[in-house]
Parts: sequence; structure tokens; C-alpha cells
Amino acid sequence: MSTPASQIRPRSTPRTLLCSVVLAMPLVLAGCSTYYRVSDTAGTKEYFTKKIDRERGGAIRFTDARTGSEVTMQSSEVTKISEKDFKASVDAKE
Repeated sequence: MSTPASQIRPRSTPRTLLCSVVLAMPLVLAGCSTYYRVSDTAGTKEYFTKKIDRERGGAIRFTDARTGSEVTMQSSEVTKISEKDFKASVDAKE
């Protein structure tokens, strides 16, 4: 007795599962961005970025989203902000 075609299920192999996970990762990671507002300790200048690199001696380095300039600061205040606030601040260039 043979099984009807509608009841045959394809086998899920580890390779198929791995391919599915790898293909889904960019979609998952795209929604997981972190946004930062960086200001000097005097509070006179604000920058916005998605990535901060920590340097030796406590300095930070990042690319300002408004200007595209690479900035290094020894003394700063870093605050996580929402995507909405980030976009509003970057789009409202000074």
C-alpha cells in the first residue's frame, strides 16, 4: 500500500535548518540596531551614532550620523536612544 502524495512530508535535514537560520539572520539583526546620543561633558555639542568603539585610556570613537565625520572624545556622556529619536535628530540637521 502506498502513501498518498498529500501525506508525504519532506525531510528536514540539519543542512536545511542551517540554511534557514543563516538566511533569516539579516532580517532579525536589521531590527536590532542600537542608537546613541553622545555629548561632551559640558553639554555644548551632541552627536548621534549607531556604533561606538572604546579606545585605550577611556576615549571613545564613532562616526557622527549627521556629518559623517569620525569623532574621538576623551570625556563624554553616552545615552541609548530610540530609533525614532535618532532619526528625528539626524534628519533635523543643524
